Amino acid sequence: MHTTGLAEIVRPRDLAEAVRLAAEGGEPLAGGTDLFVRLRKGVERPPFLVYIGDLPELRRISVGESKVEIGAAATHAEILASPAAARLPILRLALEAIASPAIRAMGTLGGNLANASPAGDGLIPLYLLGARVNLVGPDGERALAVEEFVLGPGKTALRPGEVIRSLDLPFPEGAPRAYFRKVGRRRALIIAIASLGALLWLRDGTIERARLALGSVAPTVVRPREVEQALVGRPLAPDALADLVEALSAATRPISDLRASAGYRRTVAGRLLLDLACTISPGG
Repeated sequence: MHTTGLAEIVRPRDLAEAVRLAAEGGEPLAGGTDLFVRLRKGVERPPFLVYIGDLPELRRISVGESKVEIGAAATHAEILASPAAARLPILRLALEAIASPAIRAMGTLGGNLANASPAGDGLIPLYLLGARVNLVGPDGERALAVEEFVLGPGKTALRPGEVIRSLDLPFPEGAPRAYFRKVGRRRALIIAIASLGALLWLRDGTIERARLALGSVAPTVVRPREVEQALVGRPLAPDALADLVEALSAATRPISDLRASAGYRRTVAGRLLLDLACTISPGG
């Protein structure tokens, strides 16, 4: 055991011990890029921290026939360097947008998920891919869809003593085109005012199927399914999608804060649909 000056840190020998320590009140710690900020602000005061960042069972990245399984403590940089990023372009686009290389070398996808911030870039691909969250706790293992796991800002379905073990990301059928864009108040280390991720299945420049996910415009990531359905059969061109901008804006439930007003977030979210049409090549 050692201390950071903020809290004592315990290093478990294995995942079973990590679960036991978490059940005793310890807060799981991997990269700590979000957790240490909350500790310094006094937002959280756990009895001690449980460092899970070097447990082999939480660092694995396994590419199978139908899915990728990513250990909760695998860093963004490790994921980007793995075959998983090549097989899942939407994951690569979102993780590349996270903060800086130094933070990507420390931060983890499991931590991004546990943080449950509606502005978390890593959550967008999880919603688009229909990810499942594998949990282990005192009562054994269970799995939840990401939409069932994230309950609100900073709120998850984790039970006392549970730890995120890994995430299953299914490969989408066919070869959809991927898009991710976020808008912020500065060029570097952006916290999104609004973000949009998409998977589009195209044939001869026409949208056959679409998945959209909006970030930072509601308590959780938003899947605007009515807009997804309305995109089907339309050419991928700004003028063909212009009438859906308002519908996409209406799917949001933003708040006003120091970074942007609710109205601005709503407007930006809708207009990202036009950016999507300009960014993805219809012939792809």
